[in-house]
Amino acid sequence: MHKNVVAGRLFAGLALAAVALLAGCTKRTAEPPHTFAYITNSGSNTVSVLDLATMKIIATLNTGNNPTGVSASPTKDEVYVVNTDSGTVSVINATTNKLAGSIGVGRAPAAISITADGTRGWVANTESGTVTVVDLDAHRAIGHVAVGRQPAMVRVSEDGKVAAVANRGDDSLTVIDGATMKVRATLHICKAPDSLVILPDASKAVVGCSGSRQVASVNLKNAVVEALLNVGGTPVDLAMKPDGGEVFVSNYEAQTISAVSPYNNEVGESFLVGDHPVRALVSADNGTLYVSNFASNSVAIFSAVDRKPITTVQVGLQPGALALTPAENMLLVADSGSGDVAVLLLDRRQDKKVQAKQPRLFLMIPTGVRPSQIAIKTVKAI
Repeated sequence: MHKNVVAGRLFAGLALAAVALLAGCTKRTAEPPHTFAYITNSGSNTVSVLDLATMKIIATLNTGNNPTGVSASPTKDEVYVVNTDSGTVSVINATTNKLAGSIGVGRAPAAISITADGTRGWVANTESGTVTVVDLDAHRAIGHVAVGRQPAMVRVSEDGKVAAVANRGDDSLTVIDGATMKVRATLHICKAPDSLVILPDASKAVVGCSGSRQVASVNLKNAVVEALLNVGGTPVDLAMKPDGGEVFVSNYEAQTISAVSPYNNEVGESFLVGDHPVRALVSADNGTLYVSNFASNSVAIFSAVDRKPITTVQVGLQPGALALTPAENMLLVADSGSGDVAVLLLDRRQDKKVQAKQPRLFLMIPTGVRPSQIAIKTVKAI
Protein backbone atom coordinates (compact mmCIF):
# COMPACT_ATOMS: atom_id res chain seq x y z
CA MET A 1 0.00 0.00 0.00
CA HIS A 2 1.28 3.48 -0.87
CA LYS A 3 2.89 5.20 2.11
CA ASN A 4 0.72 8.33 1.68
CA VAL A 5 -2.43 6.24 1.92
CA VAL A 6 -1.11 4.54 5.03
CA ALA A 7 -0.19 7.89 6.57
CA GLY A 8 -3.60 9.30 5.74
CA ARG A 9 -5.40 6.37 7.35
CA LEU A 10 -3.15 6.59 10.40
CA PHE A 11 -3.89 10.31 10.82
CA ALA A 12 -7.63 9.69 10.41
CA GLY A 13 -7.48 7.04 13.11
CA LEU A 14 -5.60 9.33 15.47
CA ALA A 15 -8.07 12.16 14.84
CA LEU A 16 -11.03 9.90 15.63
CA ALA A 17 -9.27 8.71 18.78
CA ALA A 18 -8.67 12.33 19.79
CA VAL A 19 -12.32 13.24 19.36
CA ALA A 20 -13.45 10.15 21.29
CA LEU A 21 -11.03 10.84 24.14
CA LEU A 22 -12.05 14.49 24.45
CA ALA A 23 -15.73 13.67 24.28
CA GLY A 24 -15.47 10.91 26.84
CA CYS A 25 -13.70 12.82 29.58
CA THR A 26 -16.36 13.81 32.10
CA LYS A 27 -13.97 15.64 34.39
CA ARG A 28 -12.96 18.16 31.73
CA THR A 29 -14.96 21.22 30.67
CA ALA A 30 -16.30 20.59 27.17
CA GLU A 31 -15.11 22.69 24.27
CA PRO A 32 -17.90 24.78 22.72
CA PRO A 33 -19.31 23.42 19.45
CA HIS A 34 -18.54 25.05 16.11
CA THR A 35 -15.05 26.13 17.07
CA PHE A 36 -12.38 26.55 14.39
CA ALA A 37 -8.68 27.38 14.28
CA TYR A 38 -7.40 29.60 11.47
CA ILE A 39 -3.72 29.12 10.61
CA THR A 40 -1.90 31.51 8.27
CA ASN A 41 0.58 29.71 6.00
CA SER A 42 2.92 32.50 4.93
CA GLY A 43 4.90 30.31 2.53
CA SER A 44 1.93 28.96 0.58
CA ASN A 45 -0.31 32.07 0.60
CA THR A 46 -3.16 30.22 2.28
CA VAL A 47 -5.13 29.95 5.49
CA SER A 48 -5.96 26.50 6.84
CA VAL A 49 -9.27 26.12 8.69
CA LEU A 50 -9.14 23.40 11.35
CA ASP A 51 -12.40 22.07 12.80
CA LEU A 52 -11.63 21.45 16.46
CA ALA A 53 -14.54 19.02 16.80
CA THR A 54 -13.25 16.58 14.15
CA MET A 55 -9.58 17.66 14.21
CA LYS A 56 -9.61 17.90 10.40
CA ILE A 57 -8.69 20.68 7.98
CA ILE A 58 -12.05 21.54 6.41
CA ALA A 59 -10.96 24.41 4.14
CA THR A 60 -7.83 25.92 2.62
CA LEU A 61 -8.38 29.54 1.61
CA ASN A 62 -6.28 31.58 -0.82
CA THR A 63 -6.29 34.96 0.90
CA GLY A 64 -3.34 36.93 -0.46
CA ASN A 65 0.43 36.92 -0.70
CA ASN A 66 2.33 36.13 2.49
CA PRO A 67 -0.52 35.96 5.01
CA THR A 68 0.96 36.57 8.44
CA GLY A 69 -1.19 38.10 11.18
CA VAL A 70 -4.68 36.79 11.93
CA SER A 71 -7.27 37.85 14.51
CA ALA A 72 -10.82 36.74 15.26
CA SER A 73 -13.60 39.24 15.88
CA PRO A 74 -14.72 39.27 19.52
CA THR A 75 -18.32 40.05 18.51
CA LYS A 76 -18.97 38.90 14.92
CA ASP A 77 -18.52 35.58 13.14
CA GLU A 78 -15.54 36.93 11.22
CA VAL A 79 -11.78 36.41 11.08
CA TYR A 80 -9.28 38.92 9.64
CA VAL A 81 -6.06 37.95 7.85
CA VAL A 82 -3.18 40.34 7.18
CA ASN A 83 -1.58 39.69 3.76
CA THR A 84 1.82 41.32 4.05
CA ASP A 85 2.89 41.18 0.39
CA SER A 86 -0.54 42.11 -0.98
CA GLY A 87 -1.20 45.12 1.25
CA THR A 88 -4.62 43.83 2.17
CA VAL A 89 -6.69 42.41 5.00
CA SER A 90 -8.91 39.47 4.05
CA VAL A 91 -12.26 38.93 5.75
CA ILE A 92 -13.32 35.33 6.40
CA ASN A 93 -16.94 34.49 7.18
CA ALA A 94 -16.50 32.01 10.03
CA THR A 95 -20.00 30.60 9.55
CA THR A 96 -19.32 29.46 5.99
CA ASN A 97 -15.50 29.50 6.20
CA LYS A 98 -15.34 31.34 2.90
CA LEU A 99 -13.79 34.67 1.94
CA ALA A 100 -16.18 37.56 2.46
CA GLY A 101 -14.09 40.52 1.36
CA SER A 102 -10.71 42.20 1.00
CA ILE A 103 -9.70 45.57 2.46
CA GLY A 104 -6.83 47.62 1.05
CA VAL A 105 -4.52 49.03 3.71
CA GLY A 106 -0.87 50.13 3.35
CA ARG A 107 2.40 48.59 2.17
CA ALA A 108 3.59 45.48 4.02
CA PRO A 109 0.96 45.31 6.77
CA ALA A 110 2.32 43.34 9.69
CA ALA A 111 -0.36 43.07 12.36
CA ILE A 112 -3.99 43.88 13.17
CA SER A 113 -5.48 44.75 16.55
CA ILE A 114 -9.25 44.81 17.10
CA THR A 115 -11.33 46.81 19.58
CA ALA A 116 -13.33 44.84 22.14
CA ASP A 117 -16.62 45.81 20.49
CA GLY A 118 -15.40 44.45 17.17
CA THR A 119 -16.09 47.64 15.24
CA ARG A 120 -12.59 48.80 14.35
CA GLY A 121 -9.31 47.23 13.37
CA TRP A 122 -5.91 48.91 13.53
CA VAL A 123 -3.30 47.72 11.02
CA ALA A 124 0.44 48.51 11.18
CA ASN A 125 1.92 49.03 7.69
CA THR A 126 5.65 48.41 7.93
CA GLU A 127 6.76 49.93 4.62
CA SER A 128 4.28 52.82 4.59
CA GLY A 129 5.12 54.18 8.03
CA THR A 130 1.40 54.32 8.74
CA VAL A 131 -1.42 52.70 10.64
CA THR A 132 -4.67 52.08 8.78
CA VAL A 133 -7.92 52.24 10.74
CA VAL A 134 -10.56 49.86 9.38
CA ASP A 135 -14.32 49.97 9.84
CA LEU A 136 -15.01 46.26 10.40
CA ASP A 137 -18.77 46.67 9.99
CA ALA A 138 -18.42 48.23 6.55
CA HIS A 139 -15.21 46.34 5.61
CA ARG A 140 -13.38 49.48 4.50
CA ALA A 141 -10.48 51.68 5.54
CA ILE A 142 -11.56 54.94 7.17
CA GLY A 143 -8.20 56.55 7.93
CA HIS A 144 -4.43 56.35 7.62
CA VAL A 145 -2.28 57.73 10.46
CA ALA A 146 1.37 58.61 9.87
CA VAL A 147 3.56 57.14 12.61
CA GLY A 148 7.28 56.34 12.83
CA ARG A 149 9.50 54.30 10.53
CA GLN A 150 8.81 50.58 10.09
CA PRO A 151 5.89 50.17 12.49
CA ALA A 152 6.10 46.53 13.54
CA MET A 153 3.23 46.24 16.00
CA VAL A 154 0.04 48.09 16.88
CA ARG A 155 -2.24 47.53 19.86
CA VAL A 156 -5.53 49.21 20.65
CA SER A 157 -6.92 49.34 24.18
CA GLU A 158 -10.00 47.29 25.00
CA ASP A 159 -12.16 50.41 25.17
CA GLY A 160 -10.77 51.68 21.87
CA LYS A 161 -9.73 55.02 23.36
CA VAL A 162 -5.99 54.72 22.74
CA ALA A 163 -3.71 52.90 20.33
CA ALA A 164 0.05 52.42 20.58
CA VAL A 165 2.46 51.66 17.74
CA ALA A 166 5.98 50.23 18.09
CA ASN A 167 8.17 51.77 15.36
CA ARG A 168 11.13 49.48 14.84
CA GLY A 169 12.89 51.75 12.35
CA ASP A 170 13.33 54.81 14.55
CA ASP A 171 13.22 53.38 18.09
CA SER A 172 9.96 55.08 18.99
CA LEU A 173 6.44 54.53 20.23
CA THR A 174 3.52 56.47 18.75
CA VAL A 175 0.47 57.08 20.96
CA ILE A 176 -2.79 57.73 19.07
CA ASP A 177 -6.17 58.97 20.27
CA GLY A 178 -8.61 56.21 19.35
CA ALA A 179 -11.60 58.47 18.79
CA THR A 180 -10.00 61.21 16.68
CA MET A 181 -7.26 59.04 15.07
CA LYS A 182 -4.79 61.85 15.83
CA VAL A 183 -1.25 61.32 17.13
CA ARG A 184 -0.98 62.42 20.74
CA ALA A 185 2.77 61.82 21.12
CA THR A 186 5.79 60.08 19.65
CA LEU A 187 8.23 58.92 22.30
CA HIS A 188 11.82 57.78 21.91
CA ILE A 189 12.16 54.52 23.81
CA CYS A 190 14.65 51.65 23.35
CA LYS A 191 16.27 50.12 20.26
CA ALA A 192 14.19 48.30 17.64
CA PRO A 193 10.82 48.02 19.44
CA ASP A 194 8.72 45.28 17.85
CA SER A 195 6.46 43.75 20.50
CA LEU A 196 3.81 45.47 22.58
CA VAL A 197 1.00 44.92 25.08
CA ILE A 198 -1.49 47.33 26.67
CA LEU A 199 -2.66 46.70 30.22
CA PRO A 200 -6.37 45.89 30.68
CA ASP A 201 -7.07 49.27 32.29
CA ALA A 202 -5.29 51.06 29.39
CA SER A 203 -3.01 52.87 31.82
CA LYS A 204 0.26 51.61 30.38
CA ALA A 205 1.95 49.99 27.42
CA VAL A 206 4.85 47.59 27.82
CA VAL A 207 7.12 47.53 24.77
CA GLY A 208 9.79 44.95 23.94
CA CYS A 209 12.94 46.24 22.20
CA SER A 210 14.80 43.38 20.53
CA GLY A 211 17.78 45.59 19.72
CA SER A 212 18.66 46.73 23.24
CA ARG A 213 17.79 43.92 25.71
CA GLN A 214 15.15 46.14 27.26
CA VAL A 215 11.46 46.69 27.69
CA ALA A 216 9.93 50.12 28.06
CA SER A 217 7.08 50.94 30.44
CA VAL A 218 5.03 53.80 29.00
CA ASN A 219 2.28 55.74 30.77
CA LEU A 220 -0.42 56.11 28.11
CA LYS A 221 -2.49 58.66 30.00
CA ASN A 222 0.38 61.13 30.25
CA ALA A 223 2.35 59.86 27.22
CA VAL A 224 5.64 59.54 29.12
CA VAL A 225 8.25 56.81 29.42
CA GLU A 226 8.24 55.70 33.05
CA ALA A 227 11.07 53.16 32.93
CA LEU A 228 13.49 51.24 30.73
CA LEU A 229 13.95 47.78 32.23
CA ASN A 230 16.84 45.44 31.44
CA VAL A 231 15.85 41.89 30.50
CA GLY A 232 17.72 39.29 28.42
CA GLY A 233 19.27 39.23 24.98
CA THR A 234 16.87 39.83 22.08
CA PRO A 235 13.44 40.13 23.68
CA VAL A 236 11.11 39.10 20.82
CA ASP A 237 7.70 38.54 22.39
CA LEU A 238 5.56 39.67 25.32
CA ALA A 239 2.88 37.55 26.98
CA MET A 240 0.67 39.29 29.51
CA LYS A 241 -1.34 37.64 32.25
CA PRO A 242 -5.04 38.25 31.58
CA ASP A 243 -5.28 40.30 34.78
CA GLY A 244 -2.34 42.47 33.68
CA GLY A 245 -0.33 41.70 36.80
CA GLU A 246 2.75 40.42 34.98
CA VAL A 247 4.27 40.40 31.53
CA PHE A 248 6.52 37.52 30.46
CA VAL A 249 9.31 38.46 28.04
CA SER A 250 10.73 35.84 25.65
CA ASN A 251 14.49 36.52 25.42
CA TYR A 252 15.54 34.74 22.23
CA GLU A 253 19.34 34.90 22.59
CA ALA A 254 19.44 34.59 26.37
CA GLN A 255 17.16 31.52 26.25
CA THR A 256 15.22 32.88 29.20
CA ILE A 257 11.89 34.33 30.20
CA SER A 258 11.88 37.55 32.23
CA ALA A 259 8.90 38.28 34.49
CA VAL A 260 8.06 41.99 34.51
CA SER A 261 5.69 43.66 36.98
CA PRO A 262 4.30 46.54 34.88
CA TYR A 263 2.53 48.39 37.67
CA ASN A 264 5.74 48.46 39.75
CA ASN A 265 8.12 48.81 36.79
CA GLU A 266 10.26 45.95 38.08
CA VAL A 267 11.83 42.82 36.63
CA GLY A 268 11.06 40.14 39.16
CA GLU A 269 13.27 37.36 37.84
CA SER A 270 14.51 35.57 34.75
CA PHE A 271 14.53 31.81 34.30
CA LEU A 272 15.78 29.36 31.68
CA VAL A 273 13.17 27.81 29.38
CA GLY A 274 14.79 26.28 26.27
CA ASP A 275 16.68 27.05 23.08
CA HIS A 276 15.57 30.36 21.54
CA PRO A 277 12.12 31.02 23.01
CA VAL A 278 9.98 32.95 20.51
CA ARG A 279 6.38 32.96 21.79
CA ALA A 280 4.66 32.67 25.14
CA LEU A 281 1.07 32.42 26.33
CA VAL A 282 -0.62 32.52 29.74
CA SER A 283 -3.74 30.55 30.67
CA ALA A 284 -7.00 32.35 31.44
CA ASP A 285 -6.63 31.70 35.18
CA ASN A 286 -3.17 33.37 35.18
CA GLY A 287 -1.68 30.11 36.47
CA THR A 288 0.17 28.42 33.58
CA LEU A 289 2.80 29.71 31.18
CA TYR A 290 3.42 28.07 27.80
CA VAL A 291 6.61 28.86 25.82
CA SER A 292 7.59 27.73 22.32
CA ASN A 293 11.32 27.09 21.89
CA PHE A 294 12.25 27.60 18.24
CA ALA A 295 15.62 25.85 18.23
CA SER A 296 14.83 22.92 20.52
CA ASN A 297 11.52 22.05 18.79
CA SER A 298 9.66 22.02 22.07
CA VAL A 299 7.06 23.70 24.23
CA ALA A 300 8.05 24.36 27.84
CA ILE A 301 5.25 24.58 30.40
CA PHE A 302 5.70 26.39 33.72
CA SER A 303 3.70 27.50 36.70
CA ALA A 304 3.15 31.21 36.12
CA VAL A 305 2.91 31.66 39.89
CA ASP A 306 6.17 30.21 41.18
CA ARG A 307 8.02 29.64 37.82
CA LYS A 308 8.46 25.94 38.55
CA PRO A 309 8.67 23.77 35.42
CA ILE A 310 5.76 21.41 34.80
CA THR A 311 7.00 19.61 31.71
CA THR A 312 8.56 20.03 28.27
CA VAL A 313 6.89 18.52 25.21
CA GLN A 314 8.64 17.89 21.89
CA VAL A 315 6.64 19.14 18.90
CA GLY A 316 7.49 19.78 15.23
CA LEU A 317 10.29 21.80 13.69
CA GLN A 318 10.74 25.45 14.63
CA PRO A 319 7.60 26.01 16.72
CA GLY A 320 6.30 29.54 17.03
CA ALA A 321 2.73 30.74 17.48
CA LEU A 322 0.61 29.31 20.30
CA ALA A 323 -3.16 29.24 20.83
CA LEU A 324 -5.34 27.75 23.57
CA THR A 325 -8.75 26.35 22.76
CA PRO A 326 -11.68 28.09 24.55
CA ALA A 327 -11.97 25.50 27.36
CA GLU A 328 -8.16 25.14 27.39
CA ASN A 329 -8.27 21.39 26.80
CA MET A 330 -5.75 21.77 24.00
CA LEU A 331 -2.80 23.92 23.03
CA LEU A 332 -2.13 24.45 19.32
CA VAL A 333 1.44 25.08 18.18
CA ALA A 334 2.40 26.33 14.71
CA ASP A 335 5.53 24.48 13.58
CA SER A 336 6.94 26.79 10.91
CA GLY A 337 9.74 24.43 9.90
CA SER A 338 7.70 21.27 9.40
CA GLY A 339 4.50 22.82 8.05
CA ASP A 340 2.10 21.50 10.64
CA VAL A 341 0.20 22.30 13.81
CA ALA A 342 1.00 20.26 16.90
CA VAL A 343 -1.92 19.60 19.24
CA LEU A 344 -1.02 19.21 22.90
CA LEU A 345 -3.64 17.57 25.06
CA LEU A 346 -3.93 19.35 28.39
CA ASP A 347 -5.63 17.99 31.49
CA ARG A 348 -7.04 20.95 33.35
CA ARG A 349 -9.40 19.01 35.61
CA GLN A 350 -12.27 20.66 37.44
CA ASP A 351 -12.26 17.91 40.04
CA LYS A 352 -9.15 18.60 42.10
CA LYS A 353 -9.43 15.17 43.74
CA VAL A 354 -8.59 13.54 40.41
CA GLN A 355 -4.90 13.66 39.62
CA ALA A 356 -4.28 15.48 36.33
CA LYS A 357 -2.09 13.91 33.68
CA GLN A 358 0.91 15.70 32.25
CA PRO A 359 0.34 17.71 29.06
CA ARG A 360 1.36 15.60 26.07
CA LEU A 361 1.62 15.65 22.29
CA PHE A 362 -1.56 14.27 20.79
CA LEU A 363 -1.66 15.05 17.06
CA MET A 364 0.45 16.59 14.29
CA ILE A 365 -1.82 18.08 11.61
CA PRO A 366 -0.28 19.12 8.26
CA THR A 367 -1.21 22.65 7.18
CA GLY A 368 0.77 24.65 4.60
CA VAL A 369 4.25 26.09 4.17
CA ARG A 370 5.54 28.10 7.16
CA PRO A 371 2.46 28.35 9.40
CA SER A 372 2.97 31.59 11.26
CA GLN A 373 -0.06 32.63 13.34
CA ILE A 374 -3.21 31.04 14.79
CA ALA A 375 -6.59 32.51 15.70
CA ILE A 376 -9.46 30.55 17.24
CA LYS A 377 -13.12 31.43 16.73
CA THR A 378 -16.30 29.89 18.11
CA VAL A 379 -19.22 30.50 15.76
CA LYS A 380 -22.48 31.53 17.36
CA ALA A 381 -24.70 29.44 15.09
CA ILE A 382 -24.38 27.43 11.91
